[in-house]
Amino acid sequence: MGKKVLVQRRGRGSPTFRAHTHKRRGAVKYRPLEKSTVERIITGVITGLYHDPGRGAPVGVIKYKDGVKSLLLLPEAAYIGQVVEYGSNATISIGNVLPLENIPEGTPIFNIEKNPGDGGKFIRSGGCYATIISHSKGTTIVQLPSKKSIIINSKCRATIGVVAGGGRPEKPFVKAGTKYHFITAKGRKWPHVRGVAMNIVSHPHGGGSKQAPGGPTTVSRNAPPGRKVGLIAARRAGRKKRK
Repeated sequence: MGKKVLVQRRGRGSPTFRAHTHKRRGAVKYRPLEKSTVERIITGVITGLYHDPGRGAPVGVIKYKDGVKSLLLLPEAAYIGQVVEYGSNATISIGNVLPLENIPEGTPIFNIEKNPGDGGKFIRSGGCYATIISHSKGTTIVQLPSKKSIIINSKCRATIGVVAGGGRPEKPFVKAGTKYHFITAKGRKWPHVRGVAMNIVSHPHGGGSKQAPGGPTTVSRNAPPGRKVGLIAARRAGRKKRK
């Protein structure tokens, strides 16, 4: 009886390929978009700093004056006891949350909403930030860390500053076990084994005396699991010829 290929086992959702989400702190996003929380300033205090498994940036517990608690991504230099402001009239200071239309051009921001009220979608990795380029009628142009510019609704909220946890990837893993636990928290499979290094029953690229695919590595988009490996739905193959 044959053995299932890795791509087939991954799709079944076994514990090997599943993230340990029960260890995570909870949803890290802004408060619901309410009229009372937008038109006035709500102050809160950072009551705790925590590591969220599978996330490179630390998260903080914000306790607002109206008794509401929420988890938010923190900027660099954040500390327990720091007062943060939330609302359209909040001051332009690190850690405060405002709509894009109320943030000046050139200000570094992070945790930007894609649509008003979704809680934050862009720029959530440690050490990253975006920059406001310009404001127009109801829209704002934001430059991402990739230097790509996107147009977002000016009602979307963002936090001022740079995401904490920058420079974290610079430390080497040193041991394979450290890398394994780092990847496992994200629900990924590690280590990766090349298909050409496998037996012929374990991978379409396997087998042979030499570690070579033995044929084209391009495959159809509609190929079945077990065959869908290599260059999926590639437009072309081989080296490009110089003009």
